Amino acid sequence: MTAIHRRSLLAGSLAATFGASPIARAQGDWPKGSLRFIVPFPPGGSTDPVARIIQTKMIESTGWNIIVENKPGGTGAVGSAVAAKSAPDGQTWMVTFDSHILNPAFAPSLPYKDSELFNVMEIGRTPQVICAHPDRPYKTFAEAVADAKKRPGKVNMGVLGASQALVLMTLIKKENDVDLNLIPYKGGGPLNQDILAGVTDIGIGSLTSFSPHIRANKVRAIAVTGEARTPALPDTPTLAEQGIKAFPSYAWWGVYAPAGTPRPIVDRMHAEITKVVRSPDVTQKFVEQFNMEILTSSPEDFAAYQKSEQDRWFKVIKDNNIKGD
Repeated sequence: MTAIHRRSLLAGSLAATFGASPIARAQGDWPKGSLRFIVPFPPGGSTDPVARIIQTKMIESTGWNIIVENKPGGTGAVGSAVAAKSAPDGQTWMVTFDSHILNPAFAPSLPYKDSELFNVMEIGRTPQVICAHPDRPYKTFAEAVADAKKRPGKVNMGVLGASQALVLMTLIKKENDVDLNLIPYKGGGPLNQDILAGVTDIGIGSLTSFSPHIRANKVRAIAVTGEARTPALPDTPTLAEQGIKAFPSYAWWGVYAPAGTPRPIVDRMHAEITKVVRSPDVTQKFVEQFNMEILTSSPEDFAAYQKSEQDRWFKVIKDNNIKGD
């Protein structure tokens, strides 16, 4: 072997070694022990089971030790602060719900900043659904709006406080010149109980939350809030189809990491979650339990989506002086 050839091989070997070294340094000893999935809500609802389905499948596929930690409080702000303040070493991740991005508008004195959390991916989404108690005469939301215009303030509507649903319905009231009596609730459970009992005439929530009651004919679906009808409710028209002025609105689930988490580790976790979520058994669970449209968006797409949603909804909150409590 010539000296020149030996030097060329050595140079190529060193280049390959040094070229791979940043990823090797970032992933070589990762994960270091147990990984944490922070869920900033209590067990129940939808975010906790989404996190636990991913946890179970990922343990099976990777052999990693993953712990789900519920950190409820402050409409997700407590758990979000825990995640934001955690070391950016790839050991801590947060699985959360769409209300997370509205917290800065409702509570300007949050114990964390958006910039302290890195957008990893949007897992999936589902439209919200407006339902009526079956004893009420409304077959569509347009009929409820027409009734509210005849009887201002008399049609009661349940919404979650400090939520996208509250902001959406406030916008609808303004843009459609209708006086619906919005009743804010602190949780989906109480909201569902009251619409099932007929305490409220109509209510809005995630399709996930209302689906069991729709199937049991205990509530009637009268509108969906997405851009198109959902396969889960093919006969239920969108707001736009009913002539209601509004923005499309979705409930969604996403993953964040502490800002500064090495990108190679973020990319590895993104790939592992994508593989898990798109495995046939998990996809089936998400569709059956949450009517979820699987997205697994890139960090860049997720960050852009969050910014566009915050620009849209923050303006509505400010213009209408909407309070989170």
